[in-house]
Formats: sequence, C-alpha cells, structure tokens
Amino acid sequence: MAGEEETTTTSSETTLETTPTWVVATVVFVLILVSIFLEYLLHLLAKYFNKKRRKSLIQALDKIKSELMLLGFISLLLTVTEKRIANICIPKNVGETFLPCNDPLNDSEEEAKCQDQGKVSLLSRQGVKELQYLMFTLAFFHCLSCVLTFSLGMAKIRRWKSWEAETTTLEYLFSNDPRRFQLIHQTSFAMRHLRFWSDHKFLRWPACFARQFYSSVSKVDYFTLRHGFITAHFSEGSNFDFQKYIKRALVKDFGVVVGISLWIWIFSVLFIFFNAHDFHNYLWLPFIPLLMLLVVGTQLQGIITRMCLDSHNRSQVVRGTFPVRPSDDFFWFGWPKLLLHFMHFILFQSSFQLAFFTWTWYEFGLRSCFHRSTEDIVIRVVMGVLVHILCGYVTLPLYALVTQMGTSMKKAVFPENVVEGLKRWRANARKKIALKSNYISARPSLETASSFGTSPSFSLDPSHSVMFDRVPESDHLAVEMVEDEERENKITREAEMEQQKGDSFGGFDLRNVS
Repeated sequence: MAGEEETTTTSSETTLETTPTWVVATVVFVLILVSIFLEYLLHLLAKYFNKKRRKSLIQALDKIKSELMLLGFISLLLTVTEKRIANICIPKNVGETFLPCNDPLNDSEEEAKCQDQGKVSLLSRQGVKELQYLMFTLAFFHCLSCVLTFSLGMAKIRRWKSWEAETTTLEYLFSNDPRRFQLIHQTSFAMRHLRFWSDHKFLRWPACFARQFYSSVSKVDYFTLRHGFITAHFSEGSNFDFQKYIKRALVKDFGVVVGISLWIWIFSVLFIFFNAHDFHNYLWLPFIPLLMLLVVGTQLQGIITRMCLDSHNRSQVVRGTFPVRPSDDFFWFGWPKLLLHFMHFILFQSSFQLAFFTWTWYEFGLRSCFHRSTEDIVIRVVMGVLVHILCGYVTLPLYALVTQMGTSMKKAVFPENVVEGLKRWRANARKKIALKSNYISARPSLETASSFGTSPSFSLDPSHSVMFDRVPESDHLAVEMVEDEERENKITREAEMEQQKGDSFGGFDLRNVS
C-alpha cells in the first residue's frame, strides 16, 4: 500500500499551485541575477571594443546577440506550442520512417492518445524540450568554435610581424633593389613554385594538396604577395604595414563567419534529417567538412602557383622582387569572397557535429542509440577537433593572405581612426559643395534684380538705407568656406601623421576599394 502511494506521488507532477512561493521567488531571482551578470559581461566586452576602436568585433558581438535573441524566440515558440505539436497525430507507418533508433520508446500522454486512434504523435513534449537543448548547445558550440579557430589563426598571423619588420632592413632593401635584374628562375619564389608539375593541372593539384600540410605559408610567399599587393594599389616604395592590414581584414571576416545565415540553417536541417539510422551517417557525414577544407586549402595553394606561372609567361627577367599580378581571375568564378562562405560552412558543420555529440551524450548517455559503436564516437570527435585545428592553424592564415590578391582591396586597408577622419572629411566636403552651389545660384538673381533699375536712388527710410558697417551675406559664406578649408587641411595633416606611423594609404586608387 505504501509502495503504491509512493509510486503515485512520484509519478504525479508538481505544479506551481503546490509549490511554496519562496521556492518560486528564489528560482526567479537567481535566473534574473545570472541574466544581468551575462548582460553586464557583454556590455563590458562592447565597451572594451569601443575603447580599442574595434568596430568589426563590435559588429560580430551584435550578431552573437541577435543569434541569442533568435534562439530565445525559437525556444519561446517551442514552449508555447509543445502541447499542440504533441497532439498532432500522424499515421503509424509514416512515424516509423527515418528513425535515429530502431527501438524507440514513447509513453507520453499524447502518444497514448494517438495510439487509441491507431496513430503516433508528431513530436512528443519531451522531444520538444530536448530539441530546445539542442538549439542552445548548437549556438554555444558555434560561437565557441569560431572564437577558438580565429584565435588560433591570429596567433599564427602574429608570427608574420617579424617578417613585416624585416622589410624595413637594409638587407631586404638591397636584395629587392629595383635596379637589380635577374632571371625569373633565379628567384626564391620561382624555385619554390616553378617545378616540373606546375604546368600540368593534374599534377599541380596533388602537389598543392600536399604542400598545405608543411610550410603552408613561407616567408618568400609572404614577401612576394606583399610586394604584388603594394605595387598594384600603392606607390612604389610605400611603407604600408601589410601584416596589420591582414589582421584587420581577418577580424572583419570574423564578423561574417560568426553569424548564421538562412542557407546555413537549411544545411543544419539536412544534417538532422540524415541522422536517421538507415543512412549510417557516421561513416560519411563527419568527413564532409574535412574534405571541403582540404579542397579549399588546395585551391589557395594553387592560386599562388598560378600567379607565379602568370608572371613567368609574361616575362623571363625580374627587376627587383618577383612581380605577381593580383586578379579575381585566379579565384573560383572570379569571386574571392566565395572562399569565405566555404569557410563559414565548414566551421558551422564541424561545430554542429561536436554540438550534436555533446547533446546526445548529455541527454541519452555516451552509449545511446545515436552512437552505439566506438567507431562512431571516435570518428565524430576526431574529425571535429581535426577540422578546427587544421582550419585555424593552416587554412585560415593561408586564406587571409591569398584572398588579398584580388583585383580590388578591402575596406580594412584603412585603420578605424583614418576611416572616421575620411567620413568627417566627406561630410565637410559635401557641406562645402552645398555652400558653393547656393552662393553661385544667388549671384545671377542679384545681377538680374540690379539690371531692372535705370538709375540708382536713395531713400531716407532706414530699412532701405545703405549700411557701410554691415558685413554682406556673401562675406559670411566666404568665411564659412575658409573655415571648412582649414578643417579639411587639419584632417589631411592627421591622415599624413597616420601614414608616417606605418598605416599609410597614400598612392592608391579609391576606386579599387571593395
């Protein structure tokens, strides 16, 4: 009898009607404190980015906030509609297709109600709650994997700072003197890329595939691509800091990768669909991000080799540094940004697999029907970790360097303070043009009005009398134009000071900024 009462007590659910108010108030208070603490941390992070003038990172943080808000809205919809979804009954033969497990167990109230009709529930209320956990686990792993991957890539790019400093030494200037002539095969860049396999496409791809695993970005590649970029967009002999520019461009790309677009969500839905037991997805699905990553790395290495071949076909003699010609024609479909979307997809799918494994481990245990064999667990974890390490330390720095060799340069060529100065200069220039146009349009009307009088007349009326001590309106316009000219000169001097600091942008064509 006592056992039956205990079973009844444990099986019944406790509602707020039978819960002490101090328990409810305590739980709500703790949730509010945690939420305010997290919001305060995000506020401090945004304040730090504002202090450092990292506008791209601020935009990435805003995207993370918007994703959290979207997931919160999805969770709210699932909570509100979970009972209605569970009450939707579908035919039993339809509900038993594409199951992740061969022996599912459903004993919920809605499932029993549908069984009385000879049907099954579309999605049980417990399944809706588990789906909410999956969504939040996915968002957490995606943001974490993006931050860790880009941090790993930035750590390698910081090593290029010593290479950038070497470009100001006398030894580098002497070895790359424009007055020196040498055969193209004598240069280090040509000796690295002009081999017996370079002219054959079917031999070049395997060689570029293997090259990304050792010395993916060498010093000679960095120097040559840097020289080609500066020659194409700047004046010769410019002291532009190419390494800082790459870092700014990569931070701006991070704001794109950290977001989740519609087509990324569509692939996520397909990933969930192919998780059915009949597809045996652990044998092929975890390898898709790795395969795509290797193809992207091979393409990036192939672009460097093709640029070397292009310069070799145009000339056999080199003056100074090996010349490479930046062009969009070297990239797939003439679109360098396409590689960024591939990187976005690769990182998201890899983080999705790690998130899905973590979620199933937490909800159903390590040895569940989602991964019953040890091979499944090893493949998923190893592939996920390997893709993130390979992407962050190998492919991402190579991508950051090679994608600068398009026809146009990115807006990240300007530091944030220079961008603000240029915006102020543009606003002042527009104001100056408007004042000039108003002044020019006013002069013909004055000349037309004076041409109607036959002879000058004077009136004793003070409103029509001549005031010799009064400054004409045109002089006010002239004074304002002079002040605008002084402000414009001041902004120009500030820009010149930035140029002396190493962030020079003198000598380039603004029409080439993408």
